[in-house]
Amino acid sequence: MKYSKTALQLVEHFEGCELQAYQDSGGVWTIGYGHTQNVHQGMKITLQEAEIYAQRDLEIAETYVNALVIVPLTQEEFDALVDFVFNLGPESFKKSTMLELLNRGEYQLAAAQFDRWDRCGGKILAGLLQRRKAEAELFTEKEIA
Repeated sequence: MKYSKTALQLVEHFEGCELQAYQDSGGVWTIGYGHTQNVHQGMKITLQEAEIYAQRDLEIAETYVNALVIVPLTQEEFDALVDFVFNLGPESFKKSTMLELLNRGEYQLAAAQFDRWDRCGGKILAGLLQRRKAEAELFTEKEIA
């Protein structure tokens, strides 16, 4: 499957776009729409570069969702998972109860796992809580044929 415009909009909305490197709430150097690979203090990019990074990072998340999820997904479920993996990274998803439940076909129980990922450094972050709610809502939407 391929991520849709909805997944891109989620990333853009929740990440925002910063053209100068900053440390996120976990202390990770970040730039653009949540890009973290090879980012360092003082780094600056253009909006076009931020969009390219976002596209590449979404494609990486997409690849992991396609590789790790073995049950059929609607576009909405897929987009929610791509945003989740984009934000948390594939290793967290790979080890998650969410993935285990999903791959057993327990979609509703898997959806209930989103809100368990609302912390950074042991603290609940309002932005993460909002993001997880948005992902869960998208995940539980039914595709209209």
